[in-house]
Amino acid sequence: MDIHTATFFANHEAVKQHIEAGTDLNQKDQFGSTPLHVAVTFGRKDIAMSLIDANADLSVKNPQGSTPLHVASFFCRTEIVKALLAKGADKSIQDNYGSTPYASVAGPFNDVKPVYDKMTKDLGALGLKLDYKHLEETRPVIAELLK
Repeated sequence: MDIHTATFFANHEAVKQHIEAGTDLNQKDQFGSTPLHVAVTFGRKDIAMSLIDANADLSVKNPQGSTPLHVASFFCRTEIVKALLAKGADKSIQDNYGSTPYASVAGPFNDVKPVYDKMTKDLGALGLKLDYKHLEETRPVIAELLK
């Protein structure tokens, strides 16, 4: 099982085996995402932490120009945001739209709710679950971490 499949299916043991075997942690899948992007998107916290601890590249961008910190911030993965920042993730990097991780959480929730709706529509069948109440409450917390 390759590292992307292991990450997607939350097979932490397989991911740890890849880390121990020296697998390239920054390789991109057919969608242009690294295992860390996938772990963060789908809330695979333990896998994300293992990849961060194993020195996965924190500045690598997906096709939208988002780093793992952009993704963790947008999806309000508080513990992952803290871990990325503690490991030195650059919070000033801009995505393809000129947004920093802070910009993705700084505005009113209702302004970005359509984006969350689209993400749920596009990735819900793949297992993405978003708790809108959590997102709305946590966005200001994430914004404070990124200031």
